[in-house]
Amino acid sequence: MRLTNPFAALLRWCLAVGVPAPTWSEPERLDYQQRHLRRNFVINLAEGSAWWLGMSFASSATVIPLFVSKLTSSTWPLGIVAALANAGWLLPQLFTANLVERLPHKKAIVVRLGFFSERLPAALWPMVAGYALGSPTLALVLFVTCYGWHTLGSGVIATGWQDMLANCFPERVRGRLLGFMVFIGSGIGLACAPLCARLLESRPFPSNFVLCFALCAAGVMASEIVLCFTREPVNPAVKDHQSHAEYFRELPLLLRADRNLRNFVLARLMGVFGGMSVGFVTVYAVHRWHLPDAAAAWFTRWLMAGQMVGNLAFGTMADRLGHKLPLQIGWTGSCLAFLVALVAPTPAWFNVVFFLMGITAGASFVSGVLMVLELAVPERRATYTGLVNTSLGFAGLASPLIGAGLAELGYPLLFGVSVAAYLVAVIVLTRGVSDPRHGRSDELHGQETLEAWRGDEA
Repeated sequence: MRLTNPFAALLRWCLAVGVPAPTWSEPERLDYQQRHLRRNFVINLAEGSAWWLGMSFASSATVIPLFVSKLTSSTWPLGIVAALANAGWLLPQLFTANLVERLPHKKAIVVRLGFFSERLPAALWPMVAGYALGSPTLALVLFVTCYGWHTLGSGVIATGWQDMLANCFPERVRGRLLGFMVFIGSGIGLACAPLCARLLESRPFPSNFVLCFALCAAGVMASEIVLCFTREPVNPAVKDHQSHAEYFRELPLLLRADRNLRNFVLARLMGVFGGMSVGFVTVYAVHRWHLPDAAAAWFTRWLMAGQMVGNLAFGTMADRLGHKLPLQIGWTGSCLAFLVALVAPTPAWFNVVFFLMGITAGASFVSGVLMVLELAVPERRATYTGLVNTSLGFAGLASPLIGAGLAELGYPLLFGVSVAAYLVAVIVLTRGVSDPRHGRSDELHGQETLEAWRGDEA
């Protein structure tokens, strides 16, 4: 079915199709990047902080699972929401990579398309929560729909966002940017945790969640406004037009040609399966110890504290030592977290559980996002990120549903399987992946891979 003219025009505007790009040489691009480096660092730091502040009132690990559990006694909607939280940002990326690599302007995708695909559905959550008391089934269906729209919409623009960061910031700065971004955002969110707890505890259901989701929407929209001020240098390395059929036929050749990428994908997949328990920990603790709803906000506080420590430490560590070590530490932290959850003698021990889960989230956000950018040459960054992240998306879609089935059999079994998966991830990463920062240069590694790819095609 062909797009109508108004929709096609809107889509072209969102993608900045047809907007002429400056014909910069590589030295000119690097000069522009350096001149605006400080400005872009501050702007993207503020944007990310506002985003994480908003999301502290709608944490996918605490507040959202608790809200869904109020609407139904079944664990399957919890599994669906957890699957969307895990897979939504990841799943669409490979399907947009071919287009993103052909567009010189990445900022337009993030700002313009992102408003409709990512920000707008989050603004609808407060209205949806208002139906929870009178029509819980309708509220459940609408919320899962809007949450899926938001998470999948985030994935639609994700390759563009990652490419924009790579264009705006050199390798030596990216880890600190993401680390400080989440550190500041989590710190503000940590300071707001008492407010979130007070809202959940003092207000009747569902107005408590309506207010939390409204504060989330305010933070998300504020981050959209700030992001508009980013100055992106246009990358001259733009891929020639390629059909989607040709593009997808080349992907298996790329995996065969690049052992490092192949093992990195496997390690990340096991890490995703290790995280299948994350969406169930709050519900387990609340039911196991008969805790009040406000406990979700306090668990969020400890989760954010772990993210703050993890992002600050891992961002600095990654810029100096590479991204492999942060992932090893982060995944080991979640192994310990789920072991503590299994043996915790009092609910206070779950503060440790959420702190360690936050450490893992910090490592995954900083090094999981950035390491793959260092595996690729600029014109193939979107393909590398899309290939890795969409693979993780399929695993993230399945793992919480598997987790829901395991939870029906018993939470100890669920947590034990997560521990085993994280251990396998650490082993594969340690033995099978060489940090590109400490091996061949990015350019040489990428050129060898592309030549092998093209040779196989010929």
